[in-house]
Amino acid sequence: MNTAHHLSRCTLALAAALLATAAGAQQPDAMSGASPVATAAESSRELPVRRIPNIPPAAEAYYAPDGQTLIAQVRDPDAQQSGDARIGSALTYIFTEDGKTFRRINDHGQDACSFFFPDGKRVIWTSTRDNMDMPLGNWSDPKDYPPGAELYTSDLYGKDIRRLTRNQWYDAEVTVSPNGEWIVWTRVIDGNANLWRMRADGTGEQQVTFTTDWQPGAPFYLPDNDTIIFQAWRESEFGKVEPTPMTVFTIKADGTGLTQRTFDRDMTWGPGPAADGRHYIFTRIIDGNNHELFLGDLAGGEPRRLTWNPGFDGMKSFSRDSSKMVFVRMASNGALKGLYSHVMDLSSLKLGPENYRGIPETPVPANAVLVTDFTTGVGDRTNSR
Repeated sequence: MNTAHHLSRCTLALAAALLATAAGAQQPDAMSGASPVATAAESSRELPVRRIPNIPPAAEAYYAPDGQTLIAQVRDPDAQQSGDARIGSALTYIFTEDGKTFRRINDHGQDACSFFFPDGKRVIWTSTRDNMDMPLGNWSDPKDYPPGAELYTSDLYGKDIRRLTRNQWYDAEVTVSPNGEWIVWTRVIDGNANLWRMRADGTGEQQVTFTTDWQPGAPFYLPDNDTIIFQAWRESEFGKVEPTPMTVFTIKADGTGLTQRTFDRDMTWGPGPAADGRHYIFTRIIDGNNHELFLGDLAGGEPRRLTWNPGFDGMKSFSRDSSKMVFVRMASNGALKGLYSHVMDLSSLKLGPENYRGIPETPVPANAVLVTDFTTGVGDRTNSR
């Protein structure tokens, strides 16, 4: 299996992943690599799940502060097309959980990750809209990410668009700190990924990580507005180890205090933090090619499995109060030829901001696989275990 699609939080950004051919085909999805299977999700083992109606195939969605409105890149025929008939390119949309509101924010280029500012008045999104003459690249291949991907903000109707980055690199995987003051994202320069941050108005760009072999991505600020959680994988292992091992780290926003948080060789893809500053959701491949969602704990212990679907579950995020998560699921019975947005009720897990007690230390298990080669390249600025 090609694991390229797992290396970024936004790697399914263009397709929302249709199956490769007609009904009943057993070819893997062109973007997710997930295969259609005959059995249905084991709903009795899951917390309550519902599909968002009336929304085309969509990739990773994020909640507005109101807990009802979402933003995501959605398959759109008006997007710049890749030439691969199996893959539907995407543009940014805002929609509601009931599927009654559905409006487009950007109308050209190709779009990837997006996010709400915490005041709920503006959004930030990734697009190639001003670089459509550049090579399209491949959002699923870390060796060929679109070099024209830039960051933009706008109001909730796609008006008052402000371009924040201006270069020929890949800028994506963008999120905003809880206090709305900082933007953090992944930038790829000459094939090498690192985390960057800037102020909400686009000023004050700062590079956070300075790595070479390790490729960090999928950054989120934790509730203290200073600690960033992210995943990282080794370029030297890409294509050689399947699935690509991914480790979760945290780092201070000034680039100090790098701390290893997971200690195995599993693929812990896209750690999205809860409002309690302790838990996070991520995707893991199990049983060959089964993508499932798990709840991890920075305070240690085994993760809790949240989904029981033999198809694809992934690209997830919490609501702002962490009472629910939105994620995409491929229908395991092959009835829906793509990835569609679903919501799971997590209220029983009590992951909300009222339970925030600071960012916990992570105990090192006895059988830990310790990372010793994650260096910043700017001197000894880390305390990695």
